[in-house]
Amino acid sequence: LPAVSLTRTPRKGLEAKQALIAELRRCVDTYKYIFVFSVANMRNNKLKDVRNAWKHSRIFFGKNKVMMVALGREPSSEYKENLHKVSKHLRGEVGLLFTNRTRDEVDEWFSRFRELDFARAGNKAPYGVSLDTGPLEQFPHSMEPQLRQLGLPTALKKGVVTLLSDYEVCKEGDVLTPEQARVLKLFGYEMAEFKVTMKFLWNSETGDFQKLVGDAAEEEEEEDDDDDSNED
Repeated sequence: LPAVSLTRTPRKGLEAKQALIAELRRCVDTYKYIFVFSVANMRNNKLKDVRNAWKHSRIFFGKNKVMMVALGREPSSEYKENLHKVSKHLRGEVGLLFTNRTRDEVDEWFSRFRELDFARAGNKAPYGVSLDTGPLEQFPHSMEPQLRQLGLPTALKKGVVTLLSDYEVCKEGDVLTPEQARVLKLFGYEMAEFKVTMKFLWNSETGDFQKLVGDAAEEEEEEDDDDDSNED
């Protein structure tokens, strides 16, 4: 009889996960530091720029569960001392930077690396945008129906797309709708800042794990997690 695999993961997928786990553990053995970082306004092309600038190091992003397996979720299963504390913070849009660069070097580079991009639906507007009445000569006449469909009071006047009245695209603090995000992009307003923040640091030589930044809400959440674990 043919062997039947009990795992739901297809063989190739399982092999890829096992290879990633092995690679992560190799990086633990190779590099002096692991930084846990968060990403605001994630953009693949921006993260690629970071990877290119940090080719001397390794960056892993988007495989939280596999990273947790590689490092270990509990003290009993961790690959090295205190790596379960790293795993605890692999939630949401976070990643790992394996590097031999010092904390000061990492902080200096990433504090300067901020790039603007167009906001997406669901982002908050950092400032308000209003458009003045008049011709919109940057758009071809064929764009007028699309602008009108997005809610702008436009018409063609002598073949020129024209805004018939002042129009408020968004107020400061608005959670942007898909239509607002599209209008802002068409008019060239880049409101989303891609930013990488280093949040935690693990030292392979000492096994020390330390928090680098954080807010009160996050600290309360961590305390709740600790309370939950104490109850088990």
